[in-house]
Amino acid sequence: MTGWEQVLELLGSPLMQRALVAAVLVGAAAPVVGTFLVQRRMALMGDGIGHVALTGVALGWLVGSWAAVSPADALAVPGAVVAAVVGSVVIELVRERGRTSGDLALAIMFYGGIAGGVLLIKVAGGTNANLMSYLFGSISTVSTGDLWWTAGLAVLVLTVGVGLRWALFAVSHDEEFARAGGLPVRALSMLVATLAALTVTISMRVVGLLLVSALMIVPVAVAQIYARSFGRTMAAACAIGVTVSVTGLVLTYWNDIPPGATIVVLAIVLYLAAAVAHPLVARRRAADDPHPDLSDDVLVPATDAACADEPSRSPHRGTVDR
Repeated sequence: MTGWEQVLELLGSPLMQRALVAAVLVGAAAPVVGTFLVQRRMALMGDGIGHVALTGVALGWLVGSWAAVSPADALAVPGAVVAAVVGSVVIELVRERGRTSGDLALAIMFYGGIAGGVLLIKVAGGTNANLMSYLFGSISTVSTGDLWWTAGLAVLVLTVGVGLRWALFAVSHDEEFARAGGLPVRALSMLVATLAALTVTISMRVVGLLLVSALMIVPVAVAQIYARSFGRTMAAACAIGVTVSVTGLVLTYWNDIPPGATIVVLAIVLYLAAAVAHPLVARRRAADDPHPDLSDDVLVPATDAACADEPSRSPHRGTVDR
């Protein structure tokens, strides 16, 4: 079988079609929220929310068993959404009021989420093995219903995250400055936390609840090495997230390896390669720079006539990417 025939076979499989759509959606949505979390210095928030979402999965399973819903995990995703959103709002309130440190609140969510999930799944008549696909991802088990949930939540995350990116960035970067500028800081902070919760739930089938934070953060870390503005960082991170998600999924189609772990390892390898190559690229840019004494974001007018044509503009304009 030729390579082209193998590609056609992959694309013709209904299972891989659903998996590819889910991988693209998750790969694009996760870094959008991760960009805000990195700015807030809460890169591990996704881990805490993921553990709470595990309790929601087990709770949905329990409600489904009580209601005799078939299959038993039909309400697992809605349960995870509710638990993750509640958990993210609670941790944001704790952080805001300063009654305890953010890392302590995350630790409580870690332990309580895992313990609650294990306990509730047993009460629901299931076993810990039923939680494994949610903990580590099982993209091959993505059903049509799961795909609709993923698509709807991913579109919501992308629409809000990209549409309100500058307001959310202002709050994530400096809350006091945003408050002085008249932005509703508390509402926007809650919105970031809610977006993080939704991102965790849509990613759990692709990379798993234990690895979802990596897909949110590592592409952003790679993009920050080279991107010179917030907007470009977000765009590059989304492109990287989609690339590693699809590549990891394709590799698992022809090799018996776990997709979630493969996607995360690819992202980390890409980060290491970018970090190693960055000094070489920086030295080359410095060698090619005709004006090393001037910053790259400074616009020097070509002639005095150019200044006369633009009297209202400063000759020093920052390259803010909008």
